[in-house]
Amino acid sequence: MKQDEKILELTRWFGDWFLDGKTRADGAMTAQLYPYEQLFSPIRVNRMTLKNRLVMAPMGNISMCEETGRPNEKMIAYFAERAKGGVGLITTGLVPVTHGIDHSLTELGQLSYFPRIDRSRTVFAGWRDLAQRCHTYGARVFLQATAGLGRVGNPQCLVNSLKFPCSASLNPNYYMTQVPCLPLSDHKIRKMVKNIGQAAADAKAAGLDGIYLHGHEGYLIEQLSNPAFNRRKIGHYADWQRFGIEMVQCIRERTDERYPIMYRIDLSLALNETYGERMDRAPSLRKFKNGRTIAETLAYMENLVKAGVDLFDVDLGCYDNWWLPHPPEGMPPGCFLDIAQITKEYFAEHEVRSNAGLPVPVVAVGKLGYPDLAERALREQKCDMVMLGRPLLADPQWPNKARAGKVDEIIPCIGCQEGCINEFVDGGHPQCAVNPRTAFEEIYPERPAPAEQPKRIAVVGGGPGGLTCAVTAARRGHQVTLFEKQDALGGRIVAGCQPGIKFDIANYLQYLRGWAERAQKEYDLTIRLRTEATAELLRTEGYDKIVVAAGTLDTDLPLPGRESAPVFQAVEILQDPAKLENAKRVVIIGGGVVGCEAAYFLAKEQGKDVTVVEMTEYFMNRACTANRGYLLKYLYDAGVKLLNCTTLLAFGSGGVKVLRNCAKNVPDPYLSWTPILPENILNPLAPKLKHEDREEIIAADAVVLAAGGRPNEALFHALQQALGDREIYNIGDSFQGGKVLEATRGGYALGLAL
Repeated sequence: MKQDEKILELTRWFGDWFLDGKTRADGAMTAQLYPYEQLFSPIRVNRMTLKNRLVMAPMGNISMCEETGRPNEKMIAYFAERAKGGVGLITTGLVPVTHGIDHSLTELGQLSYFPRIDRSRTVFAGWRDLAQRCHTYGARVFLQATAGLGRVGNPQCLVNSLKFPCSASLNPNYYMTQVPCLPLSDHKIRKMVKNIGQAAADAKAAGLDGIYLHGHEGYLIEQLSNPAFNRRKIGHYADWQRFGIEMVQCIRERTDERYPIMYRIDLSLALNETYGERMDRAPSLRKFKNGRTIAETLAYMENLVKAGVDLFDVDLGCYDNWWLPHPPEGMPPGCFLDIAQITKEYFAEHEVRSNAGLPVPVVAVGKLGYPDLAERALREQKCDMVMLGRPLLADPQWPNKARAGKVDEIIPCIGCQEGCINEFVDGGHPQCAVNPRTAFEEIYPERPAPAEQPKRIAVVGGGPGGLTCAVTAARRGHQVTLFEKQDALGGRIVAGCQPGIKFDIANYLQYLRGWAERAQKEYDLTIRLRTEATAELLRTEGYDKIVVAAGTLDTDLPLPGRESAPVFQAVEILQDPAKLENAKRVVIIGGGVVGCEAAYFLAKEQGKDVTVVEMTEYFMNRACTANRGYLLKYLYDAGVKLLNCTTLLAFGSGGVKVLRNCAKNVPDPYLSWTPILPENILNPLAPKLKHEDREEIIAADAVVLAAGGRPNEALFHALQQALGDREIYNIGDSFQGGKVLEATRGGYALGLAL
């Protein structure tokens, strides 16, 4: 099994980097290196000069265009907002140009949730409008063209149109491994090359400034240009470099030598380094052990430059270790800077120059939304440009605020991926948990309309939902009082930011408190801490409208032995781990996100022997695949025992009694290379779960409950009864608990409507 020592080193480091205080400091939202002279210096790409070194990553266009694939006002306003925020280069998200070849791309009725540039002239006007709107603010726009999804595409095409998904070789489908993806013919691959060339010509005609090839992460371009996926023995494309090089050559033929070409590539799939011997035990991974090494990828990149590529961004990973190309909250700040530096040093050593005679810039990616870290990466010549994806969804004004030194006003990304990824996976469109305007710019103006009749408004609860509602309403001119019974703002995220991997949440908490402080100075907003709002208090103070954002209540489990056992809630332990000082063995009941994060915290930072019990088949179901996969991988490495299909029966002084399904087809609890399908998607090929239940005793010195929370609705219902003449609303976790996304989205919308 081929393994790169550098990739092994990185994949190990990704699991315990937070034990190093210096790396943690890299993820702080500080302005010690201001002014950011390198970030805001120009750079030349081919014959084009970009105004700064900041690139918007390809995010945010799925389900935001019309179903014909034409960019509409939602999509245009979304990108224009990022251009207005000061970024130098915008890259669109995926724009497939192989409908009819890759059957996973096209929905019933020949519709698509992807934007299209290959459909007909009916889509061109949308692209022209998008380019012109972004140019208004001095941003350049590159179209990200893809040959398709291949094995990582939706296998429902097999049911919808009786057509198999495709790939470079006979590969299993990522979502349903029982479905084979059939090898493409050389004829169809040549057609794909021509389609890419046509897309580049159309992009240039539409006023877009460059073409960006999506050659990483295991999509179809990489399936054809990586020997892990392309195992063809005969034919024109048995040479795994040929497809990529011919694409670039075709683009040059269809445009000219001046039109910029950017290429996204992973320096390594990192599959062998991630899973080691498990590669042989997992049927869906077994074929993929012969991926490109770092040396092979660098040599390929050099050949791509000779063919015409002007600019690269580099990362690691693919769908089968999805947390690498989509680094979640747990991954370290600047996680792929070493990868960019390796590439940059190779280009310098081998004197790699573009067809314009220029050094080929290397764009660094991966958790670089911390201005000091981004600036230092450029100063230390680890990269030439910095790519920001989710940070620009969290705050489109990131570049302008950083340039002005207002780093404390930047809304930080929290790495949850609830809005930017999970929303479209579940059938919506990309949004952002911490910025409720993201992808709603066409309906939510930058400055909300003033209230026609200012009112006295009470908001109960100082978590993200309550605070967002309160500040939004005060900004519109209402007189707002926010009540928080604790001694500080933040709600549940105060406990949630304690583990080292939750440093992004700690940044967000710091931002929220600073935002509240600024809002009190600027608007008619009063915040009353250590004050519990009651019906009598709210009646006496005479508020016109009342908003309840009271959060959640922890679920208890009143099973036999509960009263005498050493049982704690996860929130208690996160806030005060000293409560488990004398406990070596800990059992956590509940394998959701909170339970698994608490388990990792206790194992890695507190040195506990941890077992997590989950009654369903899957741990962290409904969490983003990247966030879930990251934790499963490193819980496995840390030796944390995960028991799925296991039900708690009783507590005891020396442990817990459980009923465990020990059937052979119980899913591997650590399985992170295959996703959990959305609940509305049926996999008819999945084996039916068998049951072989047996009672077991798990020894433990303490038990931690992470069984979820329920909405704290009592105050809302009491107010409805006591204050029938007032407008009363219930939002956030006290309405439907669980996500920052739902809390801020509801709080903002209500703040605009009050």
